[in-house]
Amino acid sequence: MSVTATGEKLLRIAVPNKGALSVAASEILREAGYRQRSDSKELALIDVENGVEFFYLRPRDIALYVGEGTLDIGITGRDLLLDSGATAREVTQLGFGQSNFYFAGRGGEFTDLAQLEGKRIATSYVGVVQRFLDERGINATVTRLDGAVETSIKLGVADVIADVVETGSTLRAAGLETFGEVVLKSEGVLIARDIDEVPAGFDIFLRRLQGVLVARSYVMMDYDIRSEHVAKAVDLTPGIESPTVSPLHREGWVAVRAMVPRKGSQRLMDELFDIGARGILLTEINACRL
Repeated sequence: MSVTATGEKLLRIAVPNKGALSVAASEILREAGYRQRSDSKELALIDVENGVEFFYLRPRDIALYVGEGTLDIGITGRDLLLDSGATAREVTQLGFGQSNFYFAGRGGEFTDLAQLEGKRIATSYVGVVQRFLDERGINATVTRLDGAVETSIKLGVADVIADVVETGSTLRAAGLETFGEVVLKSEGVLIARDIDEVPAGFDIFLRRLQGVLVARSYVMMDYDIRSEHVAKAVDLTPGIESPTVSPLHREGWVAVRAMVPRKGSQRLMDELFDIGARGILLTEINACRL
């Protein structure tokens, strides 16, 4: 257990040590005001000012460390969490690392999941695949292969593979194509031990991450408009609680400020202009607390 000089316990957090999840996790942590390592070889980092200690681990191992209570919380993929079988739970999704998990076979050979009956399936995610098959009453042999599984069909080790698919280019290059429904929609998630006890400092950490996620999804919009059109403008930009409306030196005009969703903000500017708004500005939000 790590503690500060004043005896306060540090919140121990697992972070992916490599790959796309590692980069995205470090970015959101920096935006949330936490120190991050400058050298990829660093295995741990203490941020005394914010009362946390980061441990950089293999993404696949993070759920196990959190589930057994060695570490308090962690960032990993939903697919890795579910595959681990660890007693850890998803707290919130983090908006990065999105991917879909599919079955794939030789082009034109498979069209329906029922065809998996009796087949050999190669995957790096045995837990995810076996759970999916059990829920549908499909009997198949599932074999764990680490690393690239695409060649297992060509080598005669498997009839079908199950893997994370982002663009599908790797599958196509191997002469394979996906079939059936999505097995799992995955993304980066914050996880905690599956117990009721909340570790000290967790609420603040979660609030910071949520603040970054909101800031990424919203922008601040400012505009001027004649007083008689304020009601229509406010209907378009209601803000989070309510927009700020301030009188301008120019008689009959007011300034309005409101948070608006980033998605669709350009269309919203057009609609405001059409009802008479002028000086319409969009600015980034770095962080917020709601």
